[in-house]
Amino acid sequence: MASVTLDKVRKDYGAVRVLHAVDLEIADGEFVVLVGPSGCGKSTLLRMIAGLEEVSDGEIHIGERLVNDIAPKDRDIAMVFQSYALYPHMDVSKNMGFSLMLRKAGKPAIDARVDGAAKRLGLDALLQRLPRQLSGGQRQRVAMGRAIVRDPKVFLFDEPLSNLDAKLRVHMRAEIKALHQQLKTTSVYVTHDQTEAMTMADRIVVMHDGLVQQVGVPLDLYDRPVNMFVAGFIGSPGMNFLPAVVEKGAKPDAILADGQKLRLPDGLPLRDGDTITVGLRPEHIRLADNGALKGEVGVVEPLGLSTQFYARLAGQQVCVFAMGRASVKPGEAVRLSADPASLHLFDPASGGRIG
Repeated sequence: MASVTLDKVRKDYGAVRVLHAVDLEIADGEFVVLVGPSGCGKSTLLRMIAGLEEVSDGEIHIGERLVNDIAPKDRDIAMVFQSYALYPHMDVSKNMGFSLMLRKAGKPAIDARVDGAAKRLGLDALLQRLPRQLSGGQRQRVAMGRAIVRDPKVFLFDEPLSNLDAKLRVHMRAEIKALHQQLKTTSVYVTHDQTEAMTMADRIVVMHDGLVQQVGVPLDLYDRPVNMFVAGFIGSPGMNFLPAVVEKGAKPDAILADGQKLRLPDGLPLRDGDTITVGLRPEHIRLADNGALKGEVGVVEPLGLSTQFYARLAGQQVCVFAMGRASVKPGEAVRLSADPASLHLFDPASGGRIG
């Protein structure tokens, strides 16, 4: 195993800069997820660690070794791609052991590693099958097994679950997390799915437009996003944003676009008349008979364990997440409240967090 260090790593395609001076320290044995929307640079960054893309500037270290000019095959990494990339004419056993065969490892050593990986992944009964005889989840496990038998210093995952259906994705992400807990191999995982990031990562790296927006453990990013992008990207459903103006009185209030007031937390660097954006997570908005806010229910989504609905509030559609089976109907007027301590305040000009 090994750490991975990126020092001011940059990537340019001609005059277009797609990654801007990325600094990142990934500890030995850590599972780090790079997450962000399409085009943010996360896959490019992963491919640079793998050696599949050249570094325009900066340094990449795997362990103590500078790897900028080292070929991918010599970096002691194993990569699992979105496409399974299995050899269709080879059975599971040969697919998993192929890289070891290329290294001219002996047959007993290859068989021992393949058998060990197959048992970990529940593939031991499928070793003689061809890829076309496997389900999507089984093929992805074979691709993971092919990486495991190499016993690399670093695993690199490039959106490995994107081709699977929703139920299988949930199952496979639990399998990958359990596998990491067994192997303790340093892992870098790319996804656009923030739920995968939240449930799998030791730490999350949120990226946007080639820049690292925030790095931290999942719940830190959820509880204290540094800006509106992170706040809106992390969490499902996403955070609600309401424009407001500060009114400083005995207690500070946010005056919403329709004149309704929302109590603000004390002690923040706010002045009377400041323009702000108030962030509210759906689960922090509550139905309350005496709530200070008035809204009108739009779409209702009963989920069994909980109810998610959308309400028109201050000229905007706001998502509300209520535990249990809330008895709300489209067109109904509702009262809503929110604890000031649960609010997130942002500067609408910079998008940065206030306080």
